[in-house]
Amino acid sequence: MSVEKINLFEPDKIHLVKMVIIKCHIDSPFDFLIKKSKGHEFNMDFDLGFNLKDKLVKADFKLTVTSKSEGGNLEEAKGDFHFVFIFKVENLEELAIQDKKHHINLDSKLGNALASITYSTTRGILFTRLKGTSLEDFILPVINPNSLLNADKK
Repeated sequence: MSVEKINLFEPDKIHLVKMVIIKCHIDSPFDFLIKKSKGHEFNMDFDLGFNLKDKLVKADFKLTVTSKSEGGNLEEAKGDFHFVFIFKVENLEELAIQDKKHHINLDSKLGNALASITYSTTRGILFTRLKGTSLEDFILPVINPNSLLNADKK
């Protein structure tokens, strides 16, 4: 007889308490022609930090974006961003267990939810911040949020 793990994850126990734009730097060359840009290259970095006592999780999301032009633009458009999101998780002590080496074993559903909220909220912020710049046609693509959590494990 198998014992099923009790699902302790409850989305309504997650509260977004603060969002801060740490860095929003856009290099938008004066003579840049968006129609000459054929796409974008981007790199992301996602880290979670925990304050178990206060039931808080800090999500750091960093992103760099560079246009890819095929002639016609002397200089590429670039963006460098850093966002911080603070979440309160009512039952964090049940979903983030600290081991003897002080490493956090995080419930996969909670990790997925935090990555999803952070990533999709960032997409909306960038959409508005990039309007009127040389990067205005960049939209953060849809991804599997687990790829953010597993980036360091590869």
